Amino acid sequence: MKKGVFLLTLIIVLVISTVPASAAVTKNDRKWQDESIYYIMVDRFNDGDSRNAIDVDTKNPLSFNGGDFQGIIDKLDYIKDMGFTTISLTPIFDNAKQGYHGYWIQDYYKTDEHFGSMKMFQKLVQEAHKRQIKVMIDFVANSVAPTHPWVQDPTKQGWFHPKQFNDTNQHLLENSWIGGQPDLNQENPKVKKYLIDTAKWWIKQTDIDGYRLAAANYVPITFWSDFSKEIKAVKKDFYLLGDIQSDDPNVVTQYKNTGIDGFVDTNLNKDLRKGFATTDLPLSSLFGDWEKDQQTIKNPYLMGTFMDDPQSTRFTQDIVANKQFPGSRWKMALTYLYTTPGIPVVFYGSEIALNGGNAPDNHRQMSFRADKDLIDYLTKLGQLRKQLPSLTRGTFEKLYEKNGMVVYKRVYQTETAVIAINNTSKSQHVTISSKQLEDGKELRGLLNGDVTKSTNNQYNIILDRDNAEIYVLATKSGINVPLIASITVVYAAFFVFLYFIFKRRKNKNQK
Repeated sequence: MKKGVFLLTLIIVLVISTVPASAAVTKNDRKWQDESIYYIMVDRFNDGDSRNAIDVDTKNPLSFNGGDFQGIIDKLDYIKDMGFTTISLTPIFDNAKQGYHGYWIQDYYKTDEHFGSMKMFQKLVQEAHKRQIKVMIDFVANSVAPTHPWVQDPTKQGWFHPKQFNDTNQHLLENSWIGGQPDLNQENPKVKKYLIDTAKWWIKQTDIDGYRLAAANYVPITFWSDFSKEIKAVKKDFYLLGDIQSDDPNVVTQYKNTGIDGFVDTNLNKDLRKGFATTDLPLSSLFGDWEKDQQTIKNPYLMGTFMDDPQSTRFTQDIVANKQFPGSRWKMALTYLYTTPGIPVVFYGSEIALNGGNAPDNHRQMSFRADKDLIDYLTKLGQLRKQLPSLTRGTFEKLYEKNGMVVYKRVYQTETAVIAINNTSKSQHVTISSKQLEDGKELRGLLNGDVTKSTNNQYNIILDRDNAEIYVLATKSGINVPLIASITVVYAAFFVFLYFIFKRRKNKNQK
């Protein structure tokens, strides 16, 4: 019997020894730049509790459609399985009639009755945290609904800027009633205190992990400096993502020292949509955007990169307008989004190529019965983003770019990842020299299993159209003598073990 136990132990040890050690560098700690965010419009995602379906009209895109906190809880595993590590929600505060989107705030200290109670939201955060998913919500500091009690309160007339509609320069933008919403006067100490106290209260009550600061450039910079300082004193590693709604890339620079961690990368978004909505277009501007971010942002790795959001038309509409197949274009765009610096923010429905024009058409209801092909692809990207630290922390260097075919590398410590994306209408052959990539090794594809070995001091990458590959640079593979020897020993030991068992039973039967 002792011999049998010994042999079984030997087998286990040898089996373990045959499993090749991963060449990937492990992440010792989880940073915000390692996150991937699933951005949810609460009302349009999933109806999990019919009891709060008040005045719901699913046929009217301007009315509440029934999505709620319970609906999100029910789909947390779906979100986690796709590889997302954070969920971000549109505003959850009590809203005015038909304020399904959450931006017409009626009461900062209540959840909207259509979404569920404060207790239910606390449960949502708890359930998300159990799954190692962080939770962010949109915080609106710029305006409230016209029906907010403050608007008619004579003691609070100093809480608002005079009614005007002008956004021709930054000063007027901060003081105008955008979209007809009463504009809060953050220079008023009482308003400033109220907003900051509210933001701190939600963190203490619910344990959320971050705020997406809606229309941040509609609010004075000085306010955000004080806001950031006080908020971050409440919870360690609390993330602030500023939504700067401007076509001018220099506007973001003004908020560089406010304490806001990252910003929604609007400039990159424009170039992403233009470059990936069709094929055979230059992608050089994408690398230019990265250069600008490095010059203007404290930590460009904390920028929020995205394809669409509540304010934009759906990327799918751009694709359809170019008479392209949505699945292919989305795959190429998401590959770039997931393998370049920044935190990918994926708006709900992108995983099924949801279509839509201007709001509210871009806020269509989520469907969980759509084709899973794009979901599976997104899931694989999410897995690789978690597996390879170089995709979230590595340097970023272009190796090749021409009319939709692009190759770049990310390097972190001893790990090198090479990403190739063929967003063209033809198969492509790209040669990478030993000056660009260490010679004498091979590129192992983790997305589709392609392997490219170094030959004559170069790597030849061949990709079919509408395809991408994520490689890791590794030692050349060949006949693995130690592995074969180990497997042989395992099998031999196994048969010896069976022989001893058989012999032992035979002796027992004879007795």
